[in-house]
Amino acid sequence: MTSTYTFEDGVSVRRLGFGAMRLTEWDHVRDGAAAVARRAAELGVTFFDTADAYDLGLNEELLADALHPYEGLFIATKCGHARPSRGEWVPLGRPEYLRQQAELSLRRLRVERLDLLQLHRLDPQVPIADQVGALARLRDEGKVARIGLSEVSVAQLAEARAIAPIASVQNRYNLTDRASEDVLGYCEREGIAFVPWLPIARGDHATEGGVLGKVAAGLGATPAQVSLAWLLRRSPVVIPIPGTSSLPHLEENCGAAGITLSDDDFARLSELA
Repeated sequence: MTSTYTFEDGVSVRRLGFGAMRLTEWDHVRDGAAAVARRAAELGVTFFDTADAYDLGLNEELLADALHPYEGLFIATKCGHARPSRGEWVPLGRPEYLRQQAELSLRRLRVERLDLLQLHRLDPQVPIADQVGALARLRDEGKVARIGLSEVSVAQLAEARAIAPIASVQNRYNLTDRASEDVLGYCEREGIAFVPWLPIARGDHATEGGVLGKVAAGLGATPAQVSLAWLLRRSPVVIPIPGTSSLPHLEENCGAAGITLSDDDFARLSELA
C-alpha cells in the first residue's frame, strides 16, 4: 500500500490528511488550534483541507498563522457554500461570487496560487458549466493550480470534466457509509483523488463487541485507527481527512498510517456496509 498520492502534475501528498474545520468552529478550541495544526505537520501530514465558509474565513487565517509559508505542505480550500448564519449552509455558485471567494482565500492563506480549489457544493440554480468554468478561468490565470469538486454524482463529475480537468472529489464516505461507492470507483478508474470527509465510521460496530471493535482489539489499535486504515487500503486514490481539535486524537488518527490490515480483517470490515 503506497503512503502517498501523486497528482497528474507530479506533486505528491501523504495519503492521510487533516480536515481543519474543527479548529475554529467552536470558540473554546481556538486557543490551541494552531498547535494542533503544527503538530499535524510534525507528524507527517502534508494535505490540509479548509474552506472559505469555515468560520467565515477564520479557518484559513488560522492555518496561515500556524503553517505559512507551507514548506512541503499542500493546502486545499473550498468555495461555493455560503454561511448566512453558523448553522445554515447555502450553495452559492454564481461565477462572480466564486471568483470573489477565491480572491479572499488567496489573501487569507497568503499565497499567490491555491494548491487545490474545490467547489464546496454545486448550486442547483447555476449551470455546472458556469460554476466549473469560473474555477477554470482562475486556473488559466494562475491563481488556482488544481480544481476539485465536493458531493457530486458520477454524472455531475463527468459533466464537469468536459469543462475542465478535475483533480479531486470530496464526498462523504467511510467504512459503513458507502453511498458514494460508484463515485470512488470512477475516480479510481480515472486517476482522480478521492477525499472522503467524515471518514471515521461510527455506530454499534465500533463498540468492544462489534466487528470493528474486535478487529481493533486484535491489532492493538483503536476503532478510529482501523476505520482509517481500511480507507487507506480500500483504494490508492483515497486521501482521508479526519479532523480534530484534540492533540491526543490527532496523534491517534495519524497512527492509522502504520496499521496493516490482513486480507481477512479487510474482508470482514468490508462486509459491514
